[in-house]
Amino acid sequence: MLRRLKRHELLYYWLPVPFWMGLIFAVSSQPSLPSHPNGLVDFVLKKGSHMAEYGILAFLFWRALSKGKGACAATPYTSAFVLTVLYALSDEYHQTFVAGRNGRLGDVGVDALGAVLALLLIRHFGRQERSWG
Repeated sequence: MLRRLKRHELLYYWLPVPFWMGLIFAVSSQPSLPSHPNGLVDFVLKKGSHMAEYGILAFLFWRALSKGKGACAATPYTSAFVLTVLYALSDEYHQTFVAGRNGRLGDVGVDALGAVLALLLIRHFGRQERSWG
């Protein structure tokens, strides 16, 4: 039987999720972002940033769902991935309303890749930790 989460535990596990989502929203609300003069470097930096920010979001969702005992779906991994991709979709849609920005479905793919990589790392290191104990 799952015990009831105390208020501070709920805040500890779940508060970082909307905080990070708000940070992503704030960056997406900027009409333009700095760019590197080298097009390839700029591309790699921007796509790498997408992967990192959504990898962190997937980690935060996973942490809240698994440690915060909020998972009622099949697995915290699947739920974290789906929630992250849904937020990526909403963020790209949001960018269609920001002057100087546009939403790209390809960016959702990059975001999803970042989420998958983060969740695979979590699973890999979780298995290693269990095998050491």
